[in-house]
Amino acid sequence: MSRFNENVRNIFKIQELRTRVLFTAGLLIVVRIGAHVTLPGVDAAVLAESMRNQSSNTLFGLYDLFVGGAFSNAAVFAEGIMPYISASIIIQLLGAVVPYFQKLQKEGENGRKKITQLTRYGTVLIAALQGWGVSVRLTSLNAGGVPIVPEAVQGLGFTISTLIILTTGTIFMMWLGEQITDRGIGNGISLIIFIGILARFPHAILDEFQLVGSGARPIIVELIIWGLMILIVAGVVLVTEGTRRIPVQYAKRVVGRKVYGGVTQYIPMRVNTAGVMPIIFAQSIMFIPSTILSFFPNSDFVASIAGYFQYTSFTYSVIYGLMIVFFTYFYTAIAFNPKDVADNMQKQGGFIPGIRPGKNTSDFIDNILTKITLPASFFLAIIAILPAFMVRFGITSSFASFFGGTSLLIIVGVALDTLQQIESHLLMRHYDGFMKSGKIRGRIGRG
Repeated sequence: MSRFNENVRNIFKIQELRTRVLFTAGLLIVVRIGAHVTLPGVDAAVLAESMRNQSSNTLFGLYDLFVGGAFSNAAVFAEGIMPYISASIIIQLLGAVVPYFQKLQKEGENGRKKITQLTRYGTVLIAALQGWGVSVRLTSLNAGGVPIVPEAVQGLGFTISTLIILTTGTIFMMWLGEQITDRGIGNGISLIIFIGILARFPHAILDEFQLVGSGARPIIVELIIWGLMILIVAGVVLVTEGTRRIPVQYAKRVVGRKVYGGVTQYIPMRVNTAGVMPIIFAQSIMFIPSTILSFFPNSDFVASIAGYFQYTSFTYSVIYGLMIVFFTYFYTAIAFNPKDVADNMQKQGGFIPGIRPGKNTSDFIDNILTKITLPASFFLAIIAILPAFMVRFGITSSFASFFGGTSLLIIVGVALDTLQQIESHLLMRHYDGFMKSGKIRGRIGRG
């Protein structure tokens, strides 16, 4: 603990690092404030009563977890950063199949700027559509027959103002995330999601204590649940940090199979190269059907279809799991290209012992990457859908969502990435870092 306290003090000894940390903290506080500012025209008291009667075992409850309670508060930041993530997913998918976007990806800095601009346009469009859906949903909700949005307020004016405010809120959060990435510590978009999830932690713990205190759950069952959570945390950390190292020989002179004056280096291939991005991508896609269905709150046919997209439904779990497996491979292919690695090795005079340079090396690396990615993708899928099954066994939805899957992976991944950046600043200035023991290694360049 004393070493940890010393490292914290070291952070504030370095002016640049201190400025970055405080800047990040300040913008995250702004995000949390925006999650509690209710939209104009919404009766906050009636809203609170309505939310107490609403089941949190729904996709909207999960969405609310990602935005730190802003959705249930009908806040100006109710949409969170998810429209931006959805737009990013669409652009990346287009980059894999559309020649125009493939060309932009190869144009360096100019192409990156163009892609960023298109992503922002897409964010505005998606945020506007979701804002429209939120306005329709709010006007359809009531508590004891009292509407959340008074009838005198309902109408085109409320819809337009809600759409504009929610879209502006998303754009503002997107800008805050970019500022954190450029001038703060860590990935801004990931940290905004991270702080929203972490804000729900006290509520999750309080729900569990209330169950035990009321006698609704025996203490021994609660201890078993916590033990299971510890095992899940250990598994998440293991998969997040696990690596497979491939030896690469760099030789000064090679005669036959003998290497003279050579050195051996290693290519670290992570079990989970994609990090938390597959889950974030898949979750963003799964929000789209619910957003579309929210436009028809009074339709029985739409309500029957919506049942298949309930957070705890079997259909939802299967589709969600398959999408995570797909996005794990998709994002791994983007983050780690075996052909580029093989070409760079060949240019630098390196080779994998027993493997011919060029295409054979590329195929060898690709084969290993495929093998280690498969169990990682299944693990991510199981962890992501686990909360839905935990809810069925009587565990509160807030606790299950926080510890059972998506939230845990995001918290672990973002925390380690942020610590890595702090570690880099400390080591550059000859201070001991948080990870000096080597038990936890940061991941440079991870999403």
